[in-house]
Amino acid sequence: MTRLTIQYPNKQSLRRLLLRNYCPKVSMLLLCVGLWFSSTEAYTANVFDMEAIRDAKTLETQIVQPWRTVPGMITTRQLLITINVGQIWPGQDYRIPVRMVVPADRKAHGFHLTGGNTPVRLEQPVKPGGTNLELLKGGVGLVMTVVQEPGSYGEARLGGESEMRFARSLNPRHKIQYWAWPATLMRAITAAYAETDHFTRGKIAVSGGSKNGASPSMAIIHDNRMTALHATVSPIWDSPLRLCDTKTWEGHLAAGGRQRGFSGGHFGPNFNQRALDAGHTWKELQYFTRGISDQVFISRNLAALRDRNVSMLFHPGTHDMVAYDMAWGGAHHPSIPIYLGANSGHGKKGHPQTERDQQNKTVLLLQHFFPSEFNSPMLSPPDIETKVREDTLQVTVRFPKGAGEETGQIWWIYNRAADGSPQYLQQLIPVDHTRPMSGIAGSGIWRTEIRLDSSASRIDIFTNHRKTFDYHGRPYKTYISSPYTRVSLKKTD
Repeated sequence: MTRLTIQYPNKQSLRRLLLRNYCPKVSMLLLCVGLWFSSTEAYTANVFDMEAIRDAKTLETQIVQPWRTVPGMITTRQLLITINVGQIWPGQDYRIPVRMVVPADRKAHGFHLTGGNTPVRLEQPVKPGGTNLELLKGGVGLVMTVVQEPGSYGEARLGGESEMRFARSLNPRHKIQYWAWPATLMRAITAAYAETDHFTRGKIAVSGGSKNGASPSMAIIHDNRMTALHATVSPIWDSPLRLCDTKTWEGHLAAGGRQRGFSGGHFGPNFNQRALDAGHTWKELQYFTRGISDQVFISRNLAALRDRNVSMLFHPGTHDMVAYDMAWGGAHHPSIPIYLGANSGHGKKGHPQTERDQQNKTVLLLQHFFPSEFNSPMLSPPDIETKVREDTLQVTVRFPKGAGEETGQIWWIYNRAADGSPQYLQQLIPVDHTRPMSGIAGSGIWRTEIRLDSSASRIDIFTNHRKTFDYHGRPYKTYISSPYTRVSLKKTD
């Protein structure tokens, strides 16, 4: 693994950064002086006070709709409240609605938590179907809250001021993306477990896409009440471009990338230019991104999450504006479970042969909450090997024998543009750059060869593999991808 060269701010800029943001009181001065002289240590202040996050007494709960019975395919009991997540800055509360749904005839044991809702939608009783209906039938509850841009529900001023304060301070508490959204999910858990007449403690699975993929990906690092995560089109790992590495950014710009207007940033939309315009330096950006990343990225917390037996699956997309570094992630974190829908991402329609029948999230949730209903686990990422032989690329994928994979399909694209560049997003996998692989279902080994384009200097590849599960007599198809792999085709003497 390549070791990054960490560039810290000089003493003067570090002192200014610390005194501006992390020493608001005279009583903290000695601590800041100590940090100033220890400039080889990255910023490690905790973004979240987990004791405060778990304190139900500070929720300031307001009941909008009291617990009531709601008929439907399954009869449920439902509650709508608003809670105070906390203060983004002194005097500015962050209040959000939370709807809770439990079976009418018993307490819910654990729940499925989502933030991809709107305040208006939450005003209406939920009539669950699909996967959520199956969860409720099995005694698992639903907790639904709002992780959305404040402007989408009439609070544009709050969102704008948050961005302005963060650009000036680089204090993560001021940025909704770093603090308010993950905290919303964690405080919703606290609110649900305060309803002791309707919930008992159990597993908590979180799912969502975009900001609702990123927010639980950060929250689950901090909150061990969360036990499973399914996240789509959202960041996973800490690539150099995300960490504001100077050389990487210079290469990005030279290859046609952008500083202004670049959608992908550290953990979401890019904030570099706003911070620079507010008076910060690149070294300060590097100090901030490197220091906070342990609290942000799944890739930096794999061992701890696996020790907790957290179930995880990610759908980052092959052409997504905030998950724009697939080759780096595949090379450095091949064990993170992902499914790559070809040509998928924000605003993308997908490749004509993308696996339209995949039901990964459904199976992950059902298997997580009801493991006794399944005879085997979902597929884990396989190993992938490549060899260039004259004008041919030979590809071999290996699963553990008996893993249960049923198919193999390879996808490829030549000379893909630099990470995060407009061309990276626009240059799609061609229609004919996919084919089935040779193998025997359950054998663990899948192979194929690609006749190489003689004008290509590199090729990006990945493979997808299906496994079908039966749940209550109904088949569910799941897919796992091999690590996204970049192969150099340059001739060497």
